Amino acid sequence: MLYSPTHQEGLGEPSNPMKLIVGLGNPGPEYAKTRHNAGFMAVDRLAQRHGFAGPKSKFHAGVLEGAIGVGGDLHRVLLMQPTTYMNRSGLAVGEARAFYKLEPADILVLVDEAALPLGSIRLRASGSPGGHNGLKDLERALGTRDYPRLRIGIDPPPGRVPQADYVLGKFTADQLDALDPALTRACDAVETWLAEGIDAAMNRYNTKPD
Repeated sequence: MLYSPTHQEGLGEPSNPMKLIVGLGNPGPEYAKTRHNAGFMAVDRLAQRHGFAGPKSKFHAGVLEGAIGVGGDLHRVLLMQPTTYMNRSGLAVGEARAFYKLEPADILVLVDEAALPLGSIRLRASGSPGGHNGLKDLERALGTRDYPRLRIGIDPPPGRVPQADYVLGKFTADQLDALDPALTRACDAVETWLAEGIDAAMNRYNTKPD
């Protein structure tokens, strides 16, 4: 789970509007390292990178409010992992959006994607839920599809394995090795989104990794 923010020296106080960064997944140790929790894992990686520690329970989620220093500036962020289970993710996001008076464009959602190869990521400024129950509930809560999302590839289910069983299964050791650089790229993409916006992030990271 999440970590809470430490002070970042030399960058002063954050002056940018609040941004909400949401990792989708299911709470509880039984879901740790399952494929459906790739969004949680990416937010954990981002929190670790920036020295965040100790989440609070708020908005039906584990959250951290702080700042990320990137591009020579401090960016106010709320990192979020909803505790409502995947198909009710919109409750937490809707509450945070109302509290901070956020526009949909200020909300970046990190989510697993079975239609993408493992180890890849893809950003979009908007789009359909594509059958993903977490994104369906976010669309319902926000009343729009026009919010940015970063999809993390987990591979399609093999053979005749039902997708619901596959996404709730744990990554194998080999899959975790392949996922690791994708989580790092996801964090890089989030930082670019904060500093330069969604178009710059898409142009830079919607390519095949080296």
